[in-house]
Amino acid sequence: MRHSLKPILLGLYLLTGLGQYQERLAALGWGWPLLAYGVLFAALVLALWLTAAIRPPVLRWGLAVVLAGAAVFFEGYARVTASYLTYSQFVSLVYSAGFIGEALQQYGAALIWPLGSGLLLLLGIGVAPRQPSRVPQVLAVAAPFVAVLALSVLLFARAGAGAMGLPGLFTPLVYLNLLAYESAQASVGPRQPVTLARQGGAVGHDIVLVIDESVSGNYLDINTPGGVPSHLGQAPAGVAIFNFGYGAAIANCSADTNVTLRFGGTREDYLRINATQPSIWQYARQAGLATVYIDAQRTGGHLQNLMTRLERQDIQRFIQFDDVPVRDRDMAVARQLIDLLNDGQPQLVVINKVGAHFPVHDKYPDAFMRYRPALPRGGYADISDTGARDGFDGRPDDWQRYRNAYQNTLLWNVGEFFARVFAQADLSRAVLIYTSDHGQDLHERGNPGLDTHCGSDPMPEEGLVPLVVIQGRQLQTLDWQAALPGNKDRSSHYNIFPTLLALMGYNLAAIRPLYGKPLSEPTEDAFSFNYRFNARLGAKPLFKHIDLGQVVTPPGPVDFTLRPSAFGD
Repeated sequence: MRHSLKPILLGLYLLTGLGQYQERLAALGWGWPLLAYGVLFAALVLALWLTAAIRPPVLRWGLAVVLAGAAVFFEGYARVTASYLTYSQFVSLVYSAGFIGEALQQYGAALIWPLGSGLLLLLGIGVAPRQPSRVPQVLAVAAPFVAVLALSVLLFARAGAGAMGLPGLFTPLVYLNLLAYESAQASVGPRQPVTLARQGGAVGHDIVLVIDESVSGNYLDINTPGGVPSHLGQAPAGVAIFNFGYGAAIANCSADTNVTLRFGGTREDYLRINATQPSIWQYARQAGLATVYIDAQRTGGHLQNLMTRLERQDIQRFIQFDDVPVRDRDMAVARQLIDLLNDGQPQLVVINKVGAHFPVHDKYPDAFMRYRPALPRGGYADISDTGARDGFDGRPDDWQRYRNAYQNTLLWNVGEFFARVFAQADLSRAVLIYTSDHGQDLHERGNPGLDTHCGSDPMPEEGLVPLVVIQGRQLQTLDWQAALPGNKDRSSHYNIFPTLLALMGYNLAAIRPLYGKPLSEPTEDAFSFNYRFNARLGAKPLFKHIDLGQVVTPPGPVDFTLRPSAFGD
């Protein structure tokens, strides 16, 4: 019985990928590519069968654990995102490995099927083969290593592409090989000092970049009639607000966007610039500004979004909120920002807010439950980025509740945030640029999947962000009003770094060839976001143009029921 169990288990595991095989076959059609795919598929299946024939139990079970873990990882990504795990997306996931535990909590329910198929593979390899084995042990032991090496060579030649529709147990290991090779070969040079010339005297005002989290531009009232009240539509006394409307994000993943906002990478040259050119902190200190970073998402001094210890050295004040509940951290940011704006000291302040990253069940007080029905409350109060998906299966009514909870979160973390800042901060000597790291796909079209961003085949809303400039009315900096008609709904994150440098007094003629145009000039932006940010091995980045005519502008008529607002609209 045990002898027949192995081929049954392995056969059942392979059958779990039947849909992926069929999709690849349909894409290939008849011809030589189909033949090549068939040969490669058969070779990997043979390697799997040989691996299961390894005699030494420790080696066989060790490989079983590694290969089953890789298979669960690969299939789990497909289940969560309803898309294939590309090499670029794999690299992004590796960069976010510090939060793997939270991610497992977030997507636990979606991993049930991958765990089941992984168990089939684990037992199919691990169960002892029949005795005596007819397979030469040298061949059996070599098989998995040769398979990974051969597939690594093939995918290297194809810039990481080519594994779609193959048994998923080898693919993550191949991707890991490619990443290890790239890391060993990487040589982009040391970080450079500031060389741009400034004009004029010392900067006499605060410069603030507020980077919200997962706030989609199409959900706020400044861009969508009936959108969530943001308090950004009506300027308080002594303040001017310039709403540049919809902006295109750098990327649809947080780390990719944030690191580029801090280093100024362009669409054409972001990898080199982000790796070697001065940070925004270096430019600020050269301009005589104090540097402040407020991170509401992490605690305990932990760094995120590809920030390094070297970059951290140029930040004079590094502020986190270890003892503040997640729900209240954006209000703690507001209090800290108010104090900084009122202290009379010119400084650069960069903020990463909590915003509206999932889970959004408990990121707002009960008094702000304006949109109903919402997700169930009480289970996620201490979770910033991730949480279990219990009771959330991605059905239309699940997403309806999600969108309502999301809007309640915006009401609190955007609307109430700016209500407090406008009421208490001295904005007469300050320029604030407000945006988000990326937008959200909240499955308004009924598309499959459980993810809201970082997709490898994204909806346009994943890259759609708000873009607003707030300034003391009497402060003379850049001519926002002159540029607004031409740049509204036509600019992007890529225009923010040159804008910050211009506000610091750096020479515009020197800024443009390096970093592009600021918001005060006709931006002529491509209005696209990068969803293959980690373009590797000669592959090219992939940019998705945002056609505003195709953007869904919620809320829909059945998505919410209005309740009395906790504050005036």
